[in-house]
Amino acid sequence: MTTDTHGNPHATTAPSGYSPRQFQTAYSLPSATAGVGQTIAIVDAYDHPNIESDLAVYSKYFGLPACTTANGCFKKVNQTGGTKYPRANAGWALEIALDVEIAHALCPNCKILLVEASSNSFANLLAAEDYARAHATVVSNSWGGSEFASETLYDSHFKDPGTPITVSSGDSGYGAEYPASSQFVTAVGGTTLTLNSDNTRLSETVWSGSGSGCSAYEPKPSWQTDTGCSLRTVADVAAAADPSTGAAIYDSYSYNGKKGWFRVGGTSLAAPIIAAVYALAGNGGSTIDASYPYAHSSSLFDVTSGTNGKCSVAYLCTGGTDYDGPTGNGAPMGVNAF
Repeated sequence: MTTDTHGNPHATTAPSGYSPRQFQTAYSLPSATAGVGQTIAIVDAYDHPNIESDLAVYSKYFGLPACTTANGCFKKVNQTGGTKYPRANAGWALEIALDVEIAHALCPNCKILLVEASSNSFANLLAAEDYARAHATVVSNSWGGSEFASETLYDSHFKDPGTPITVSSGDSGYGAEYPASSQFVTAVGGTTLTLNSDNTRLSETVWSGSGSGCSAYEPKPSWQTDTGCSLRTVADVAAAADPSTGAAIYDSYSYNGKKGWFRVGGTSLAAPIIAAVYALAGNGGSTIDASYPYAHSSSLFDVTSGTNGKCSVAYLCTGGTDYDGPTGNGAPMGVNAF
């Protein structure tokens, strides 16, 4: 999730940023008809005490169907599946609002399972991940950090063939992060998405903050054939992330004295977008890790321009024809690549 130069989210007096309809149209998504029977799990840390009521405000404003505990659409649990929630945290509350609202925006027929880790410690987030995998058809993660030598020991928490797991690639430009670099997840990079007046896609380029690059530790999956990295390459696919457009998000839990509507960007936005697209495709049972978008790359929009930094092998930090690091195989163009 990105902030301004002072570390503050972009608070707005009225909704600012792309709406559900704009994302649905730009990416040619069957949001009105698909997604029935799918559950998107959102893994975040700490509690957002107002998330269900905030989702109701968001849904009503944008004309989305209600998603509540009462109607069975929404469920919030702690990392073990219980209802004794962790303490609230303002920064993570905005992240939760982003993830939950975007998942519902793109897949309003999907159920949403919010799994709140007790803290942002790696151990607690992994415990939440385990619960999420066991109780959802798709899992979205908008968290990560620097790679470390023993990271492959934790890959089992993301190894679940048949359950697509999306992870944001990072917001600091060139450089791989974990768990986006895990061989078992779909690493989601970020784009700058520009729309026509009818909300169709005018252009899509590399967002400068999109994380990408070579993993220092993860083995290269068999379905990844680029030659610039001997090990795993990040990313696999991408979606809108540029905070200059961002997404309109409603969060009533005060952050630095601000609450209400925010314009939020970063690959934290892109990850739940791609999770929702997987859910709309409804093909999770046939997917293995991130292999499906590689086998169906012709059904993605190829992002061919823009850069996220400097690197020794150009495609790892620059958009280009076919695969590149910042956007992987491309951005959604319908659901056939998922």
